[in-house]
Amino acid sequence: MLRLSALLLSASVLFSACSQSPGDQGSEERQSVPITGSVNVYSARHYDSDLALYEQFTSETGIKVNLLEGNSDQLIQRIENEAEFSPADVLITVDAGRLWRAVDRGVFQTLDAPEISERVPANIRNDEDYWIGLTRRARVIVYNKSEGRPEGLNDYADLADPAFAGEICMRSSANTYNLSLMASIVAREGEDAAQDWAEKVVANFARPPQGNDISLLKSVAAGECGLTLANTYYIARLGASDDPATQEVYENLGIIFPNQDNTGTHVNISGIGIATYAPHRENAVKLIEFLTRDDIQTAFSAGNNEYPAVAGVDAAPQVVALGDFKADDLHASELGSFQEAAVKVYDRAGWK
Repeated sequence: MLRLSALLLSASVLFSACSQSPGDQGSEERQSVPITGSVNVYSARHYDSDLALYEQFTSETGIKVNLLEGNSDQLIQRIENEAEFSPADVLITVDAGRLWRAVDRGVFQTLDAPEISERVPANIRNDEDYWIGLTRRARVIVYNKSEGRPEGLNDYADLADPAFAGEICMRSSANTYNLSLMASIVAREGEDAAQDWAEKVVANFARPPQGNDISLLKSVAAGECGLTLANTYYIARLGASDDPATQEVYENLGIIFPNQDNTGTHVNISGIGIATYAPHRENAVKLIEFLTRDDIQTAFSAGNNEYPAVAGVDAAPQVVALGDFKADDLHASELGSFQEAAVKVYDRAGWK
């Protein structure tokens, strides 16, 4: 279901100084200002922490955020169908492949704000300035810590080793994070090598693909599965929980950041672009400037346990606790352009 809401904040809330530049975090107080405009956000992110940031934006700028939530494909299709009558000012998605699809379907216009775009590393922003990354999440190998780190397991490629037969539990191949991972393997290694890897990983499955990242993490912690893949923000979310049972799951998990001696760990992103027929383009640019500001990038990290997109910005403590790693610098657009090949590889391998 899609959900439409207007986000307003009480005038009593104080925020940082309005004179700060996009990269400044600032410490002066700022009074909320009267509502003087609006911006319509179509978003595939469904986090309360995002709502709080929209409220802060409204308080600082007087621009009301009207939010429409749905999954990425729904929202892309909606903007395409609405065409020049679309009220959408910006689209936010949670996968690089979806950003690629949005460009392919013509739902973005160029940002044309170099001072904003250049704050984001080149491999997580569109070469033609149609979108930029907002947050990053790494896809890591997870094992049961009580069993010790498995020998010979350092890279994604190692999951194909017959030594791990009957150990691996995975999500469905239709999951967008698995599709993007496979797209990165196709981009790096070619379709034949990706096919060989997928078939050997399937042969190592402990059970047919099922569940989501959280359920798989719990299965590994309980010893039901030996290995899985998961996004870092799910692991950090477990670590930040006050629930003793959740903390027990977290304490039983060991993390391997794959491919540290070669390409680096696969990273996916959430990102934002301005809709082609945005009726409030100026306000849309202001929102993107706000969301890429240093302090707001840190808030993004804390809110959903992700890594900031802007270089040099501190992540939240529970994210930092996962450890340092070398990230794959493959351009995020490749995760979309090779997704069709990824689907074919998974289908041929019998990865359901």
